[in-house]
Amino acid sequence: MMAAEEKTLVEILEEHNPIELAKYINYVSAPQAGAIATFSGTTRDTFEGKVVLELRYEAYTPMAIRYLKSICSSARSSWNLHSIAVAHRLGPVPVGETSVFIAISSVHRIDVLDACKYVIDELKATVPIWKKEVLANGEVWKENSEFLERRLELGKKDGDCCGKKVEAEVHDKKGCCGTKVKVNEEGIANNSTGHEGSGEVD
Repeated sequence: MMAAEEKTLVEILEEHNPIELAKYINYVSAPQAGAIATFSGTTRDTFEGKVVLELRYEAYTPMAIRYLKSICSSARSSWNLHSIAVAHRLGPVPVGETSVFIAISSVHRIDVLDACKYVIDELKATVPIWKKEVLANGEVWKENSEFLERRLELGKKDGDCCGKKVEAEVHDKKGCCGTKVKVNEEGIANNSTGHEGSGEVD
């Protein structure tokens, strides 16, 4: 059972609702918390030499919230944390504005610094939030390196997608080489020929 003083706030904000950083910092502040760590993910103006106009985010909100709460619970099991707040915007996020914000408090700084990195890395690798990068000369859905690395790890653990056996739970999911994997009754993976859009954050 969670101690009364442990607090967790997870929010997915609808379009055109900016993240109020002070709200989340205030939420995690407490007299017994000697350290607060924050992470603010903001839209930058360039990517690989291309001019970025804005980022646009979409999500399956109920599942995204469930994943975020699970990540927060995992963080608590690994570090001695007081309060956690996580917020992510949906819709367009112009250059310079915040798309994701994390604030964590604890008695000591080592716990919050490590936990903050863990939460953002897990968010980017697993939470069903999708990002489109709007450029001066077009737009593209983007995949995070964390998402791709996690997919590769799962592919290695479950068997690879090039004809070897894979676990049953990968039905109709992407395989380790980026193609969609279909699994027959014997558990053998059959690869489709095209790449499909995939989930990603930040």
